[in-house]
Amino acid sequence: MSTAYITHGDCLRHEMGAGHPECPDRLIAVNEHMKSSGLLDQLRVLEAPLADPDDLKRVHRPAYVDLIFEHAPTEGYVQLDPDTSMNPHTLSAARRAAGAGIMAVDEVMAARSPNAFCAVRPCGHHATTGRPMGFCLFNNIGVAAAYAIEKKGIERVAIVDFDVHHGNGTEDMFSKPEWQDKVLMVSFFQHPFYPGSGTQDPAPNMINVPLAAGSDGRAARKALEDDWMPALEKFKPQMVFISAGFDAHREDTLGGLALVEADYEFMTRELMAVAAKYSDNRIVSMLEGGYNFSALGRSAVAHVRRLNAAL
Repeated sequence: MSTAYITHGDCLRHEMGAGHPECPDRLIAVNEHMKSSGLLDQLRVLEAPLADPDDLKRVHRPAYVDLIFEHAPTEGYVQLDPDTSMNPHTLSAARRAAGAGIMAVDEVMAARSPNAFCAVRPCGHHATTGRPMGFCLFNNIGVAAAYAIEKKGIERVAIVDFDVHHGNGTEDMFSKPEWQDKVLMVSFFQHPFYPGSGTQDPAPNMINVPLAAGSDGRAARKALEDDWMPALEKFKPQMVFISAGFDAHREDTLGGLALVEADYEFMTRELMAVAAKYSDNRIVSMLEGGYNFSALGRSAVAHVRRLNAAL
């Protein structure tokens, strides 16, 4: 079996104006690097479905989901926050992005693939229960994790976030008492940095490791070994989810960390070992940030090649 690679053309039609860093070229770069590396031919390529409103409402306030649907423009742009807007194709793209995670859970749980990578946009980990922000409308990883728990009988999921920005939206969702025995979130992120969260009294199921600007792969690996792995070993997740942001790469000017492709490959390998031990190899990874097109494409290939390598 091979890794499921879940994407959709609708994710290329969402854009937020000229010069915006979260642009269709990001996903084009990922897809083109997958093709040019020869890796795409080894994967199960699937088209993401549209997430239903009820799927989104497991983690988002119903009124918020309804608001996004109702305000989707038929022309021009609707500004949601200072750096997040919708064009006429955004709602479909956002539903495909969230739907990809749901499909990934289904594929992995049915053992059609042992793991999956969702090459989608808009990204999701800044979207809170009731607020869009940081280029994100719906919290794709949160939607997928909640679906696995509530519809697939998974009792414990781990969410791993290695984006350069703290996944404040995911933390907002799963810090609530009703989720704390079901969800463990481990992350590192540049701090101080946008969105300025992750260091003030996190919930006991949140393992947050702030890294200073300039930190490289050695710091990332130390966070994994000293903080993430002990928590993951204790929690024994039955499924592993990854918010795979590649903007901590040293070539990405939207961040200030200094990881390289080998660091993403290393983290992926270590997380696969956790999944092999506790989760029957089940991993669902979803694209988050990454704004240097070359570094993003190369890093995504390193990540997905490792996901597919041990199968």
